[in-house]
Amino acid sequence: MHKKNNQCTQRNLQISSAITNAYPTLLVARIILACAALLAAQVTAQEPAQGAPASDPRRDMIKALGASSPHPSLGEEARVFDRLVGTWDCDYSFHLDDGSVRHSQGELLLGWILEGRAVQDIFVTYPKDGEKERRMGTTLRFFDTALKQWRIVFVGPQFNYLVTVQGGSEGRDRIVLRGVDIDGAPIRWSFNDIKPDSFVWRGEKSHDDGKTWKLEEEHHMKRRTG
Repeated sequence: MHKKNNQCTQRNLQISSAITNAYPTLLVARIILACAALLAAQVTAQEPAQGAPASDPRRDMIKALGASSPHPSLGEEARVFDRLVGTWDCDYSFHLDDGSVRHSQGELLLGWILEGRAVQDIFVTYPKDGEKERRMGTTLRFFDTALKQWRIVFVGPQFNYLVTVQGGSEGRDRIVLRGVDIDGAPIRWSFNDIKPDSFVWRGEKSHDDGKTWKLEEEHHMKRRTG
């Protein structure tokens, strides 16, 4: 019995010695694992910043152009176009000379620019029928305090098209703009049936000095949400 007790004691001492000898190794392993976890966390935290694109000076103008709201100097006049700020899905319809109607899909993006003193939009028509590029045009609007009217310039660079019109609200749910087309004929552009989530844009032209008008374009807009 005494011999067995000695054997047990020796075995316990060996186990204790083994554990004592292994402890530094285990401690080092735990420290290494903790450091690895900390390093991984730091890398993960830094990834978004490192993955973000560097500032591009060529886009600085775009950043400076936009404004979140109309300038206070516009007063109530700002409401004329402020209610249209946002993105709209467009069902375009073009009334051709042969009586047919050509439909296209696209979008309209509209917002304040130049410290809120002007409004700009981008009309986009999606490619169709084998077209490779979308069609785009842009409008710049500002309220002329001397004329007491909104003055508008529309540019369609793909078609060498530039025209100016002017006008303002007519009633609660209509905006009418009048001018002259590139061929000298009177034109009338209007935003009709304006509601919070929809409106109808019409482009008309006269060939008898405004006595009668021919509908050339009618675009139905639905506000995009989300």
